Amino acid sequence: MEQKPVKLYALSTCSHCKCTKQLLDDCKIKYDCTEVDLLPRAELQAMLDEIRKINAKCSFPTIIIGDTVIVGYREKEIREALGI
Repeated sequence: MEQKPVKLYALSTCSHCKCTKQLLDDCKIKYDCTEVDLLPRAELQAMLDEIRKINAKCSFPTIIIGDTVIVGYREKEIREALGI
């Protein structure tokens, strides 16, 4: 079965973001991660605007698995969305 695309918006200093990355790594899930706080200032606002389209509070981590958006480290929801 082909894996759904996974996009993670995170902060480099966030413990919940680190737990999310660790879960994805442990489950051998390929994902695209953007650590928003490490973006150049010129790109930061555009990225925050993009995140607000799917998560109005713009909180982290914000995970998109296929068509499912999960906000926060919610292991059960992440596993369900991944089908693992």
